[in-house]
Amino acid sequence: IGKGFAIGSAALVSLALYGAFVVRLKGLDVDVDLSGVNIMEPVTFAFVLIGAMNPYWFAALTMKSVGKAAGEMVEEVKRQFALTDSQGLSILTGSTEIKPDYDRCIAISTKSSLREMVGPGALVICSPLIAGTLFGVQAVFGLLTGSLVSAVQLAISMSNSGGAWDNCKKYIKGCYSEDPELRFMKQPQTEQDRVSAARAREVHDAAVQGDTVGD
Repeated sequence: IGKGFAIGSAALVSLALYGAFVVRLKGLDVDVDLSGVNIMEPVTFAFVLIGAMNPYWFAALTMKSVGKAAGEMVEEVKRQFALTDSQGLSILTGSTEIKPDYDRCIAISTKSSLREMVGPGALVICSPLIAGTLFGVQAVFGLLTGSLVSAVQLAISMSNSGGAWDNCKKYIKGCYSEDPELRFMKQPQTEQDRVSAARAREVHDAAVQGDTVGD
């Protein structure tokens, strides 16, 4: 529900900004028909297609950034786990001399979030500026129209997909299925569950990974 409200509010804000753009044009001396967007104009139609691709480009950049930041975090955790003290103990084996460096992990996440959003932010800011400067107002009409429609559809699709993967994990952990291979239990109760425990663990691990991607 929360994601739905966020998507709806973002769509309305985008529409309001679109209206502000049109109102602003009415106050300028431009030779443009402001009664509607005519997609039969070649430039407008071309930029409707380009605008429809922009949200997918944005999503790809952000997902790639998340993967890169997660990789850096994993490498840092592996480095800390590999450290040993004077007695040859590591964090995992109960070392009292080595403490987890949480600040370093937080710094990696914070720096990555700022650094990796430069590209997606530049895409959002620069695309209408380049379209308007080089191809005119009709190009901006097409770009904004395509981006708005495509972004709403993509947001709803990704939200529902993520929710489905999350529910899949809950379905397996909650043991709601009649199939023992889809019932994950830390302590199997019946003989059938004990036989299927290995397969159920594999299914559960796959569902956890799917839930992570969905988030």
